[in-house]
Amino acid sequence: MKKAEILRHFQAVAKGGARKIKPRPVPYKHKGSTFDQDGVRILGSRDFIDSILSILAPHFLPFENGETRLQVVLTQAKDKNTGAALDSWTCYIQVHERGGEAKIANALVSALAGKEVIVSSGV
Repeated sequence: MKKAEILRHFQAVAKGGARKIKPRPVPYKHKGSTFDQDGVRILGSRDFIDSILSILAPHFLPFENGETRLQVVLTQAKDKNTGAALDSWTCYIQVHERGGEAKIANALVSALAGKEVIVSSGV
């Protein structure tokens, strides 16, 4: 798309109002690159990334549950030649499907507890 087309698309999307975020989870035991899967990549300063995360986090946090999990990475960029840390960061967010055993364990513990409990949260 050319820039003018993209800007028209932005305007059309904005006029439609905010939509619910519905990522397709990366299948359990997916092998190889997830570049073709739904996800978000944010690049820039920590302040910029945090400002975007403050908008996105409430929409993604519900996917950390008994059926799916969040794959999140926040890493500081490094100079290719020297390896020195830069003032730039990269953040990746994807939703991954949990395996059958984790789904069963989470459902069982949640039923016993009377509320959702995530046994394998990674937290």
